[in-house]
Amino acid sequence: MDELLQKVKENLILEHDADDKLLERFITAAISYAESYQHIAAGYYQEHPMPPTTEQAVIMLSSHFYESRDGSTGGFFADNVQAGQQVWHTVNLLLRLDREWKV
Repeated sequence: MDELLQKVKENLILEHDADDKLLERFITAAISYAESYQHIAAGYYQEHPMPPTTEQAVIMLSSHFYESRDGSTGGFFADNVQAGQQVWHTVNLLLRLDREWKV
């Protein structure tokens, strides 16, 4: 998780370690969401490599959780009332790319 934590911190432009435990919880939640959305077993990404598109979705979702932890939209698009909705839409699109479709 250390590498993913660093990528989330880079995305958030954080240079301190004060919120690392909080970020790790958000990353865990984002990975859990990805596994659920993609219809794969919980813990799958602990034992298998995460595709780049899924990794980007996890980074974006973790960042969104961090920036919106007080319940506001927060972050770069704070002046856009649909920013939170757009983050979820983008994350779901990225996760769909790596989803296992059963026919």
